Amino acid sequence: MTEMRLNLVTRDWVVIATERAKRPADFRRAEDRAFCPPYVETCPFCAGNEHRSPEELFRQADDGAWKIRVVQNKYPAVSDAGDRQRLTEGTKRMVSGVGHHEVIIESPLHDASPAFLDLKYVEDLVRCYRDRFVLAYKDPRVDHVIIFKNHGESSGTSIDHPHSQLIAIPVVPMKFRDRVLAAMHYFDDTGECLICDIIKMEINDGRRVVIDTGDFLTFVPYAAISPFHIWIIPKRHSASFSGITEDEIRGLARHLKALLLKYHAGLEDPDYNFVIRSSRPADIGNPFSHWYVSVIARVSTTAGFELGSGIYYNTGVPEETAPFLKAIKI
Repeated sequence: MTEMRLNLVTRDWVVIATERAKRPADFRRAEDRAFCPPYVETCPFCAGNEHRSPEELFRQADDGAWKIRVVQNKYPAVSDAGDRQRLTEGTKRMVSGVGHHEVIIESPLHDASPAFLDLKYVEDLVRCYRDRFVLAYKDPRVDHVIIFKNHGESSGTSIDHPHSQLIAIPVVPMKFRDRVLAAMHYFDDTGECLICDIIKMEINDGRRVVIDTGDFLTFVPYAAISPFHIWIIPKRHSASFSGITEDEIRGLARHLKALLLKYHAGLEDPDYNFVIRSSRPADIGNPFSHWYVSVIARVSTTAGFELGSGIYYNTGVPEETAPFLKAIKI
C-alpha cells in the first residue's frame, strides 16, 4: 500500500509510491555521457586557461602546480560591492543583493570528479569548503552561506569542468528558518536534538543505512523526497559546519567519495546535486541544530502534483534503494 511519510527535519510530506515503485536498477542513467577530455581550450577552469577566469581568491598548490582554485563567479547571484540596505514600502519588501558568489574549481583537469580523486585530495576540498564558509561569515552583511555542487546538465550546471559554488547572502532563506524552527520545537518537546535521534533510529533500524563508520552515517532518509536521496550526517552533535574537526574532514571525505563511487557504479554516473546544510558559526553551540550534507541524484523529475501540492512523490522505496547502494562494491 502507498504510504505518506512526514520528514520531520524538512516538514515535507512524501508519497512513497510502493505500488508504482521502480526497482533500484531501473533508475540507472540510460544514455552514455559524452566523451570528456582532460583539457578544453575554451574552458575557463582548465589549467593553462587561468586568464579566462574571473579574479582568483584562493589557490592551493602542490609542487608549483595548483590543485584547487577559488575564483569570483563571472555572473554572480549577489554583488560583492555595496551596503546591505532594507526597503519596506507598503507591501513591498527588498534587501539589496550583496554578498559573495564564489566558484571552487576542484581540479585542474576537465574530466576529474570527486568520486575518482585521491582521498587526500577530497579531504583538501572539504577543508577548502570549511575555510571559505568561515571566511564568508566574517562579512557583517552576510546572514546565510550555502555551499553546493551541481553535476550534470539536469542538475543545473553550465560548465562541465568539476566545480562547486559558495553563495553568501544577506537574508536567511525561509526553508532554512523552517528547519530550524522544526528542530527547536522537537528539542522543546523532547530535550533532544532531532537529527541525533534520527541517527540513533536509522542505526537501530539498519534498512536505510548505506555507510556507517565511527564519525559519520550515510543513509536514505525514511521520508526521502526522491529516489536515492542521501544524507551524510556527523554523529557528533554540532550545529555548524565551521566546527568540523580534522578527523571529521577525513570521515566526510571518505563518505562523500564512497557514495559518489556507488552512484557511478550503480546508477551509471547520474546527474546529482549536493548541499551542505548548516547554521552559521555563531550558532555552533546550540543544542537543537545539526549540520549535514544532502545529496540528490537526478534520476526523477518533478511534475504537476509536486508543484501543485508541495508534496513529493518518490517512486524509489528507501528500504530498497539503500540496500542496492550498500551492496555495490567499490
